[in-house]
Amino acid sequence: MNIHEKYMMRCIQLAKNGLGTTYPNPLVGSVVVYKDKIIGEGWHKQSGKSHAEVNAIDSVKNQKLLTKATIYVNLEPCIHFGKTPPCANLIIEKGIKNVVIGSKDPNPKVSGKGIALLKENGCNVIQGVLKNDCNDLNKRFFTFFGKKRPYIILKWAETQDGFISPKFKTKKKPVWITNKNSRQLVHQWRSQEQAILVGTKTILKDNPCLTTRDWFGSSPIRIVIDKKLKIPFDATIFDCSNKTIIVTEIEKKNKFNLSYNLIDFSKNTTHQICDLLYKHKVQSLIVEGGTKTLQTFISHNLWDEARIFKGTPLFNEGTKAPSIKGQKVSEIKIGKDILKILLND
Repeated sequence: MNIHEKYMMRCIQLAKNGLGTTYPNPLVGSVVVYKDKIIGEGWHKQSGKSHAEVNAIDSVKNQKLLTKATIYVNLEPCIHFGKTPPCANLIIEKGIKNVVIGSKDPNPKVSGKGIALLKENGCNVIQGVLKNDCNDLNKRFFTFFGKKRPYIILKWAETQDGFISPKFKTKKKPVWITNKNSRQLVHQWRSQEQAILVGTKTILKDNPCLTTRDWFGSSPIRIVIDKKLKIPFDATIFDCSNKTIIVTEIEKKNKFNLSYNLIDFSKNTTHQICDLLYKHKVQSLIVEGGTKTLQTFISHNLWDEARIFKGTPLFNEGTKAPSIKGQKVSEIKIGKDILKILLND
């Protein structure tokens, strides 16, 4: 690992602190280095608040060193005025002449323009350092702008004999397949992603909250497919606690934190849902079920990652788990549960 990779890795570490809190902005970390020593660092913490470069520059105690320092950032500095001023302008204003960048910003408002502005103003710009790692860090952001849809994570838990739910249930709540630690991990994931999607049957059978109640952080936007509006209004998803989008074919008046969005169910529903979420600026989505909903996304090849738990119970009969093929990137044990991660290759 060379010196540029060393400090870019630190940028990536810092940026990860913002996972789940920066939407619709990307994950960005930045360090300011002078004589092979970090003299300032920061990350973007929340949309509307200071960007990583601003936080890193502001943290430098001796501002006179900036003209002799190098600033590292995992994503190209912005040049447009949004909720905050452009970072490229600040770098120029502070007289920082050496800039090292990981990824070029895919947002058309930036996309190379930040790099060009820095060069035009006499900055020495090195780009593409740990590019693949930087791109992977912002896989949600890159998918959103590159494929014009959210980054899609499929998630389910299945029994030892391959079922995701039993044939018969006595109560209108989930039948747990995994242990408490696995379920808490799922709530952590929910805090990191922008939206979560389930079908009508999941709501009718389990009446889930779809929140992060077992983890600290914001709950995701709830996306529910309900073609005929069969879900009763006393279902937990209608508690107005966080934004909920109902995908349906029946018109209905929107309410606080609740909107009804029409699609044509005679056509490809998954593509229409992706288009709908793109319009809502949703960059990441967890699809939690049930099998029919998950299999539809798999069949249309609209998924990026699958997180599959295998618990200890046996159901003998019930609803079979989805069928999927992908590149296995990890398999870990959580107590007696096994978590397998697949990527869509």
